[in-house]
Amino acid sequence: MSDALTYRSAGVDIDAGNAVVERIKPLVKRTFRPEVMGGLGGFGGLFDLAGRYKEPVLVSGTDGVGTKLKLAQQLGRHDTIGIDLVGMCVNDVLVQGAEPLFFLDYFATGKLDVDTTVAVVGGIAKGCELAGCALIGGETAEMPDMYPPGEYDLAGFTVGAVEKSQLLSGDHIVAGDVILGVASSGPHSNGYSLVRKILDRAGRPLDLDLGGVTLADALMAPTTIYVKPMLDLLKNQPVHGMAHITGGGLKENIIRVVPDGLGIQLDAAAIVLPPVFDWLMREGNVAREEMWRTFNCGVGFTVILSRDAVAGASALLAKHGLASSVIGEIVPAQGDERVHIG
Repeated sequence: MSDALTYRSAGVDIDAGNAVVERIKPLVKRTFRPEVMGGLGGFGGLFDLAGRYKEPVLVSGTDGVGTKLKLAQQLGRHDTIGIDLVGMCVNDVLVQGAEPLFFLDYFATGKLDVDTTVAVVGGIAKGCELAGCALIGGETAEMPDMYPPGEYDLAGFTVGAVEKSQLLSGDHIVAGDVILGVASSGPHSNGYSLVRKILDRAGRPLDLDLGGVTLADALMAPTTIYVKPMLDLLKNQPVHGMAHITGGGLKENIIRVVPDGLGIQLDAAAIVLPPVFDWLMREGNVAREEMWRTFNCGVGFTVILSRDAVAGASALLAKHGLASSVIGEIVPAQGDERVHIG
């Protein structure tokens, strides 16, 4: 019959989906750890925990990359946004001392473009390698009419584990502890709705030189994945708490891990804005207070520890290529306002 319908005529190309799977198999395989059982293609990913932990606590996390995805699509840069996706998830579970074990992704689009999809998943696989976790499964969904041409959406999911006795709960944080700020690579994956508005107001000067890096490169720099350096730090230094600086910026994230009755005092002079943040603040006429509650302002992760442990922690992080400096301290809470920057 000439009017017979097929899934392809309805807008879903099964062959393209199969082509994606075949091309990503070697990328995914590079992320596998010895605990991974089986390969791609099953209905569920298998991971063997036997013998690794005495009292394992599983820590899970899920996230996306916000509207940085829009900028990636507008610039045609699909190969690093997957690193952002992994980073946003694994850095979160890391805060409680967990080692990310495996990762799953969800990729949805209106019409599947094989090259774009492989580039995105390749970035996810690279992020998993940087985090030391296995890309154990995922879903590629082609949904006609759900997304405009050339657009796609991403979500990520990770599961980590930590010994119950080593779980970072914040209980050991005390007044007098210091807050060590660890450098970010840029805005990471937060605040991009404001970033894009500032870009449009400024006329999108994406080739602008920011100290040897273009504005486009500075804004698209993938999220730093802190897993391996921080797991090394946890083995060698007495860490009392950690925080991943994401949506809510410096103002709202650090306090999430600080016990009631305590607050934080951040030293504004110690938070030196890297060029990309300085440009965003000037071009957008963004108040400093708004910068602190929107962006990481150059501090992508924080470690709370005693003052006498700072030198050792900074030296260890430097060996991993991460710059760090003291940006504040833990203080007794003063009324309802627990966060002070000045």
